[in-house]
Amino acid sequence: EEEDDEEDEELPQEEGAPSLAAKKKKKKRKKKKKGASEGAATCGGGGGSKASLSLGVRGFTDSFVRYGQTDPPTIPVATLFKDKHFPEGEIVPRIATDEQRAMDRMQDDLWQKLRHASEVHRQVRRDAQSFIKPGINLTDMCERIEETNRKLVVENGLQAGIGFPTGCSINHVAAHFTPNPGDDIVLKFGDVMSIDFGTQIDGRIVDCAWTVYFDPQFEPLVRAAQEATETGLKEAGIDVRLCDVGEAIQETMESHEVEIDGKTYPIKSVRNLNGHSMDAYRIHAGKSVPIVKGGDATKMEEGEIYAIETFGTTGRGHVLEDLECSHYMKNFHAPHVPLRMPRAKKLLAHINKTFGTLAFCRRWLERDDGGSKAIHGSHGTAKQEKYLGALKNLVDVGIVQAYPPLCDVQGSYVAQYEHTLLLRPTCKEIVSRGDDF
Repeated sequence: EEEDDEEDEELPQEEGAPSLAAKKKKKKRKKKKKGASEGAATCGGGGGSKASLSLGVRGFTDSFVRYGQTDPPTIPVATLFKDKHFPEGEIVPRIATDEQRAMDRMQDDLWQKLRHASEVHRQVRRDAQSFIKPGINLTDMCERIEETNRKLVVENGLQAGIGFPTGCSINHVAAHFTPNPGDDIVLKFGDVMSIDFGTQIDGRIVDCAWTVYFDPQFEPLVRAAQEATETGLKEAGIDVRLCDVGEAIQETMESHEVEIDGKTYPIKSVRNLNGHSMDAYRIHAGKSVPIVKGGDATKMEEGEIYAIETFGTTGRGHVLEDLECSHYMKNFHAPHVPLRMPRAKKLLAHINKTFGTLAFCRRWLERDDGGSKAIHGSHGTAKQEKYLGALKNLVDVGIVQAYPPLCDVQGSYVAQYEHTLLLRPTCKEIVSRGDDF
């Protein structure tokens, strides 16, 4: 469209035709309109030159080079921002009193931690968008994403690291899937895959996800989930009822349909999946943000942090636990239960020291460093062996919660988008916003 406009300017001016100045103005308006339709202002702006290998994201995958980052990224993000003032997310201001402005300034340390984690997330996901393509092995993909995450955040046990395992849920699998040791799954051209991973600093988690696809026929499905998430971000705010956010999300999501292989499907919100509030070392902090109408009338409050996420599906709109479990997390209010199995005691001590109440997966337990090089080194002594019975015991007594994959009906497709939202006293900040989505 822009190239056509350029050509128009070079044509000789005919009598009665608009002047060149008018055409330039028109061109400016067109550009402005196009930018607005693509979404709100993104953190940091453009840069870079490499296009994504998948559909569903904007901009260039090496846009982080504008900060002096290498490609692929290897420099810790804190080194790039020596003054410890990290890029803000998208800011939506609100009318604030002097007292609220003072409260906002008092919490700047918290906002900087979340911005630091967000910048790590942006650079890690930008790098991932440069290598995810059909034929990639999902285990290799997840391990590369996680290694970059550890490197850029400077993994330091519970003080800084990965927020939760890299989810790579494909087609009818909506959430909570990551490969287990020994899995050999390869991404295909016709797959729709959501990538959902987190970065944490002092337990403050940035939770953000997008959908990878290669076949253009899935574009309406992915666009529905992205627009629904944008609706959720727009509607969310201090004193807003959670049920009102859910109703608006559903209305946006279900206004779409998609044609796949010649058959048209209505797109539905997955009614038993939600966004959620987050707190330190607690990814689900008690409040759920529904993505359908009829939810809780509880209000969002100042100072809260939310993961606003939506799931659009061509299936029945309801997920069930299925497939082999890979995600686990120690319950935040885990009961004190006497353990008789020595292996269970040993495994719980390892979980407490390495993950605390952050989520983990079986792949991490079987790493030479047991999930944290900073804590255990990489000598192989922390690698967990013959632990499945002990893990089951911890789940059975309620100390650890298992999170099996959540699946819609076989043959359906699910798309997901997610951002982390801060309800600051003076504004709301979409802290994980990037120039990709």
